[in-house]
Amino acid sequence: MVLLIIIFGDTNSTLAGALAAVKLHIRVADVEAGLRSFNRYMPEEINRVVTDHISDILFAPTKIAVTNLHKEGVPDHKIRLVGDVMYDAAIFYGAKAEHQSRTLKQFHLAPKKHILATIHRPENTDDSARLRTIFQALKEVGKEIKVILPVHPRTRTHLRNFKVQTEGVKLIDPVGYLDMAMLEKNARLIATDSDGVQKEAFFYCVPCITLRVETEWVELVQLGWNQVVLPHTGAIIAKIIVSNLDHKGKDDSPYGDGRAAQVIVESLLEIFG
Repeated sequence: MVLLIIIFGDTNSTLAGALAAVKLHIRVADVEAGLRSFNRYMPEEINRVVTDHISDILFAPTKIAVTNLHKEGVPDHKIRLVGDVMYDAAIFYGAKAEHQSRTLKQFHLAPKKHILATIHRPENTDDSARLRTIFQALKEVGKEIKVILPVHPRTRTHLRNFKVQTEGVKLIDPVGYLDMAMLEKNARLIATDSDGVQKEAFFYCVPCITLRVETEWVELVQLGWNQVVLPHTGAIIAKIIVSNLDHKGKDDSPYGDGRAAQVIVESLLEIFG
């Protein structure tokens, strides 16, 4: 007999798993609960809200996530503040990457001598003007420092279909988790529209520019490690990226102490003990 299903994140499979469990009368524990971008046009935002409200136990990564759940009427007894399991992973696999990844050597990269960029969200890739603007900005930045960009399949398709100029940017195929960790750890700055990469930049003490309208990780903006930049004008984006190359934010740890997984296990043992 299944007592509990544990789900994570904000993907369609996360919501599907939660819905299936609820309809089978199985309790649901939601890891990374309470995140909000407050942008209902994002498919992930719908997944987050629905999943949170049909789950029985909500493991929140931050105090702000807890506040979001309280504001939506989630009772306190369902919520546990545990920290972020992505921080656990970054600590563990970041060290592992140092020994196993050869990606810096493969792409002839020296530590802190490149910018890492990732672009994959539909609002950036499916809009030809916005996609051109982003790559125009990266081209300008490339005159100052090498820009390396693992290309998402959606992005590659639209670069080709929209005939976007990519000179000045080193495009590479998608890389595995350990290689990505090495690219992140050794970047001088990260420019991205990914919510996960924003956090990983912070975990590795790398300044980040988020090319979106909003971010779920408001703590990073408050601490000064992340700056949200609307991808509307290439020259402005480039100027902001270059001016933040050596920027550092405040020294704080809003995502716990790297023991989130252990705290979750202890909470489950307490609940089901």
